[in-house]
Amino acid sequence: MALDIVQDAMLKLAASYGDRPREEFPMLFQRILQNTIRDHYRRQKVRSLWMALFSSFTPRDQEEEFDPLEALQDKDNRSQSAEPDEALQQAQLFGIIEEALSQLPPRQREAFLLRYWEELDTAETAAAMGCSEGSVKTHCSRATHALSALLKERGIDLT
Repeated sequence: MALDIVQDAMLKLAASYGDRPREEFPMLFQRILQNTIRDHYRRQKVRSLWMALFSSFTPRDQEEEFDPLEALQDKDNRSQSAEPDEALQQAQLFGIIEEALSQLPPRQREAFLLRYWEELDTAETAAAMGCSEGSVKTHCSRATHALSALLKERGIDLT
Protein backbone atom coordinates (compact mmCIF):
# COMPACT_ATOMS: atom_id res chain seq x y z
CA MET A 1 0.00 0.00 0.00
CA ALA A 2 2.74 2.46 0.92
CA LEU A 3 4.56 1.75 -2.33
CA ASP A 4 1.33 2.32 -4.26
CA ILE A 5 0.97 5.74 -2.65
CA VAL A 6 4.57 6.64 -3.48
CA GLN A 7 4.09 5.40 -7.04
CA ASP A 8 0.91 7.48 -7.43
CA ALA A 9 2.77 10.53 -6.14
CA MET A 10 5.63 9.95 -8.60
CA LEU A 11 3.19 9.60 -11.49
CA LYS A 12 1.45 12.83 -10.50
CA LEU A 13 4.82 14.60 -10.32
CA ALA A 14 5.85 13.32 -13.74
CA ALA A 15 2.48 14.09 -15.33
CA SER A 16 2.04 17.58 -13.94
CA TYR A 17 5.54 18.91 -13.36
CA GLY A 18 7.78 17.07 -15.82
CA ASP A 19 8.70 20.33 -17.53
CA ARG A 20 9.98 21.97 -14.33
CA PRO A 21 13.67 22.27 -13.45
CA ARG A 22 15.12 19.25 -11.61
CA GLU A 23 15.96 21.39 -8.56
CA GLU A 24 12.24 21.85 -7.86
CA PHE A 25 11.45 18.11 -7.88
CA PRO A 26 12.26 17.29 -4.22
CA MET A 27 10.05 20.06 -2.86
CA LEU A 28 7.24 19.34 -5.33
CA PHE A 29 7.42 15.60 -4.70
CA GLN A 30 7.24 16.08 -0.94
CA ARG A 31 4.07 18.18 -1.25
CA ILE A 32 2.47 15.80 -3.77
CA LEU A 33 3.32 12.82 -1.55
CA GLN A 34 1.79 14.48 1.52
CA ASN A 35 -1.41 15.27 -0.40
CA THR A 36 -1.58 11.75 -1.82
CA ILE A 37 -1.23 10.25 1.66
CA ARG A 38 -3.97 12.55 2.99
CA ASP A 39 -6.25 11.63 0.08
CA HIS A 40 -5.66 7.93 0.74
CA TYR A 41 -6.58 8.19 4.41
CA ARG A 42 -9.61 10.38 3.71
CA ARG A 43 -10.91 7.83 1.21
CA GLN A 44 -10.21 5.01 3.64
CA LYS A 45 -12.09 6.81 6.43
CA VAL A 46 -15.15 7.47 4.28
CA ARG A 47 -15.21 3.93 2.91
CA SER A 48 -14.93 2.46 6.38
CA LEU A 49 -17.89 4.58 7.54
CA TRP A 50 -20.09 3.31 4.74
CA MET A 51 -18.85 -0.26 4.97
CA ALA A 52 -19.55 -0.26 8.73
CA LEU A 53 -23.12 0.68 7.93
CA PHE A 54 -23.44 -2.13 5.41
CA SER A 55 -21.65 -4.70 7.58
CA SER A 56 -24.84 -5.22 9.55
CA PHE A 57 -26.26 -6.92 6.45
CA THR A 58 -23.51 -9.57 6.28
CA PRO A 59 -24.83 -13.03 7.11
CA ARG A 60 -23.23 -14.40 10.27
CA ASP A 61 -22.23 -17.71 8.68
CA GLN A 62 -20.85 -16.13 5.49
CA GLU A 63 -17.31 -17.33 4.66
CA GLU A 64 -16.94 -15.78 1.20
CA GLU A 65 -16.66 -12.08 0.46
CA PHE A 66 -20.11 -10.56 0.77
CA ASP A 67 -21.44 -7.55 -1.13
CA PRO A 68 -24.57 -6.19 0.59
CA LEU A 69 -25.66 -4.37 -2.56
CA GLU A 70 -25.91 -7.69 -4.40
CA ALA A 71 -28.13 -9.11 -1.66
CA LEU A 72 -30.84 -6.47 -1.88
CA GLN A 73 -34.24 -8.01 -2.16
CA ASP A 74 -37.31 -6.76 -3.89
CA LYS A 75 -40.78 -8.26 -4.02
CA ASP A 76 -39.88 -10.60 -6.89
CA ASN A 77 -36.42 -11.69 -5.67
CA ARG A 78 -36.47 -14.24 -2.87
CA SER A 79 -32.94 -15.61 -3.38
CA GLN A 80 -31.79 -14.87 0.17
CA SER A 81 -33.84 -15.93 3.13
CA ALA A 82 -33.79 -13.65 6.13
CA GLU A 83 -35.63 -13.48 9.38
CA PRO A 84 -38.73 -11.34 9.00
CA ASP A 85 -37.56 -8.69 11.46
CA GLU A 86 -34.10 -8.52 9.85
CA ALA A 87 -35.64 -8.26 6.39
CA LEU A 88 -37.92 -5.44 7.55
CA GLN A 89 -35.06 -3.53 9.19
CA GLN A 90 -32.89 -4.00 6.13
CA ALA A 91 -35.63 -2.83 3.78
CA GLN A 92 -36.36 0.21 5.96
CA LEU A 93 -32.69 1.18 6.22
CA PHE A 94 -32.10 0.87 2.48
CA GLY A 95 -35.25 2.91 1.88
CA ILE A 96 -33.89 5.65 4.14
CA ILE A 97 -30.50 5.56 2.39
CA GLU A 98 -32.14 5.65 -1.04
CA GLU A 99 -34.30 8.59 0.04
CA ALA A 100 -31.24 10.43 1.42
CA LEU A 101 -29.35 9.82 -1.83
CA SER A 102 -32.27 11.14 -3.86
CA GLN A 103 -32.16 14.41 -1.88
CA LEU A 104 -28.56 15.12 -2.90
CA PRO A 105 -27.88 17.47 -5.81
CA PRO A 106 -27.30 15.44 -9.00
CA ARG A 107 -23.54 16.09 -9.24
CA GLN A 108 -22.96 15.17 -5.60
CA ARG A 109 -25.02 11.99 -5.97
CA GLU A 110 -23.15 11.07 -9.16
CA ALA A 111 -19.73 11.65 -7.59
CA PHE A 112 -20.66 9.77 -4.41
CA LEU A 113 -22.02 6.73 -6.24
CA LEU A 114 -19.11 6.53 -8.67
CA ARG A 115 -16.47 6.90 -5.94
CA TYR A 116 -17.86 4.81 -3.12
CA TRP A 117 -20.28 2.32 -4.66
CA GLU A 118 -18.61 1.82 -8.04
CA GLU A 119 -15.18 2.20 -6.34
CA LEU A 120 -13.69 4.35 -9.10
CA ASP A 121 -10.66 6.40 -8.12
CA THR A 122 -10.66 10.19 -8.27
CA ALA A 123 -9.21 10.37 -11.78
CA GLU A 124 -11.67 7.80 -13.19
CA THR A 125 -14.59 9.58 -11.55
CA ALA A 126 -13.42 12.94 -12.92
CA ALA A 127 -13.17 11.45 -16.41
CA ALA A 128 -16.65 9.90 -16.13
CA MET A 129 -18.17 13.15 -14.86
CA GLY A 130 -16.22 15.41 -17.23
CA CYS A 131 -14.78 17.58 -14.46
CA SER A 132 -11.54 18.03 -12.51
CA GLU A 133 -10.34 15.76 -9.72
CA GLY A 134 -10.70 18.67 -7.31
CA SER A 135 -14.38 18.98 -8.23
CA VAL A 136 -14.86 15.26 -7.59
CA LYS A 137 -13.29 15.60 -4.15
CA THR A 138 -15.48 18.60 -3.36
CA HIS A 139 -18.67 16.87 -4.55
CA CYS A 140 -17.82 13.70 -2.59
CA SER A 141 -17.03 15.61 0.57
CA ARG A 142 -20.25 17.60 0.39
CA ALA A 143 -22.28 14.49 -0.42
CA THR A 144 -20.79 12.58 2.52
CA HIS A 145 -21.52 15.40 4.95
CA ALA A 146 -25.05 15.89 3.58
CA LEU A 147 -25.82 12.16 3.73
CA SER A 148 -24.49 11.93 7.25
CA ALA A 149 -26.71 14.84 8.33
CA LEU A 150 -29.77 13.42 6.55
CA LEU A 151 -29.27 10.00 8.13
CA LYS A 152 -28.71 11.50 11.58
CA GLU A 153 -32.07 13.28 11.23
CA ARG A 154 -33.61 9.84 10.73
CA GLY A 155 -31.84 8.43 13.81
CA ILE A 156 -28.98 6.65 12.02
CA ASP A 157 -25.58 7.63 13.43
CA LEU A 158 -22.54 6.43 11.46
CA THR A 159 -19.92 7.53 13.97
